[in-house]
Order: sequence, then C-alpha cells, then structure tokens
Amino acid sequence: MKRSGERTCVFTIGHSTHTAEMFLALLRDAGITAVADVRSAPYSRYLPQFNQDVLSRDLQAAGISYAFLGKELGGRPRERESYNNGVADYERMAASQAFREGIRRVVEGAKQYRIALMCSEHDPLDCHRCLLVSRRLAAAGVSVRHILADGSIKTHEEIEDRLLELTHRSAADLFAPREERLAIAYRERAQRVTYSESISGQDA
Repeated sequence: MKRSGERTCVFTIGHSTHTAEMFLALLRDAGITAVADVRSAPYSRYLPQFNQDVLSRDLQAAGISYAFLGKELGGRPRERESYNNGVADYERMAASQAFREGIRRVVEGAKQYRIALMCSEHDPLDCHRCLLVSRRLAAAGVSVRHILADGSIKTHEEIEDRLLELTHRSAADLFAPREERLAIAYRERAQRVTYSESISGQDA
C-alpha cells in the first residue's frame, strides 16, 4: 500500500526468453505484487510459460496478482482510427478513450499494489510498454522504473537518456530543449518498433 504523500510508482518488465523461475525471481527481487499484462495477445508461440493461463496460475501461486490490460494498453489496437497507413500510431492510440481508461486503472491499482507492466521484449526501447505506456505514465507524474533482464532497475529518465543517445540527440541544444528532442526521439524509435499490419512477429 502506498503511503500518503508518496509518489505513485510503476515498474515494467519484458518476459524475454526467461524461464518461469527466472521471471518470478526478477519480480520478487523488485518487490512486485501485481503484474499487468499489456500484450495485445497474451500468449507466446515458443515460450508456453508465458501463455496467459499458465502465467496467471504461476503468479498467483507465488502470491502475485495478475490482470490483463492488453485491450486497453496493448500495442496492436483494434480501432481503425489508431492506424496510419496500416501502422499503429502511438500518438493516436494515446488519445483513445480505451487507452486513457487503461492508464487510469494502472494509476489506481498502483495505490494498492507494486505493479509491473509486462510485455515480451527484453529492452524497454524495443517495446510499446516504454515508448507508449510508460511515456504517458511519466507525463502524468508517475515514477516509472524498468526491470532489465539482468535484474538491474533503471528509471524512466535513464531510459530516456539512452533513447536520446540512440537517436543522436543527447547533446544540449539552445534551440531544441530536452522535451522537444525527446518528442522527436520517441517518434523515430516508435517508427522502428511499432506494429505494422504488413509485418508479423512485432512487439504487441
């Protein structure tokens, strides 16, 4: 339970190719008490331990709650207006009523649980859980932290610093403040990893 006056905090994690045991260990080490699954399709073709029925059972056995939020916060939107030429548009998705409701549920849930948003990609910068969901949570004043595959935890600000480096925008610019450079960097990175109807196997 979050103490009065304490800033709301939400974690993220990618299941990657972890074993069920390693994944649970990462969650326990970070003190996670609830997982919010933000995959559009809560299944894994090659890693059955992350199929929804198996995962939710294993989490509950470990004393960790599970909720599926893929309809609200998934990377493959169902609404046609969330696509631009067949490519999922994060800006449009973030403006949808379903997405806003998903964000509200996460923020409310974080008052009671230590939540980790879960998707599949091991690197936050390859995943919509960071480029779409975490960005909006951070903008709403939530402290976002990313659990990496080696167990280390990075703040969202640290991940944004790496995003600026990857897009060659880390240098201070009098005429392009950090917020402006970040907005461009987010857009460029999203174009590399966002779901396209013409390409299968992408992050969702």
